[in-house]
Amino acid sequence: MELVSKSIPFVENEKKEVLLHNLPVGKKGRVRKLLNSGQKRRRLLDLGLIPNSIVKTELISPLGNPIAYNIRGSVIALRKEETRNVVVEIIDKGES
Repeated sequence: MELVSKSIPFVENEKKEVLLHNLPVGKKGRVRKLLNSGQKRRRLLDLGLIPNSIVKTELISPLGNPIAYNIRGSVIALRKEETRNVVVEIIDKGES
């Protein structure tokens, strides 16, 4: 009996992870990780951006900065510089 080796195709990560400032208006995302450290990280954690929390982009200002997010029931405006280090997974409607 001969063993036949079958190769398993590489499956790309199906999670749609983006940086928070790239999350489209009206979409929800689940916080996956914070890439910054120190006081900047502490501030984001204090605002409710903790791993697995849900964030929704509510509004982008006319000039694109700041962006309003619904974080744990509060609408908070953050600059792009603050959200460039927050990785979120886009949530489909069935997951939220």
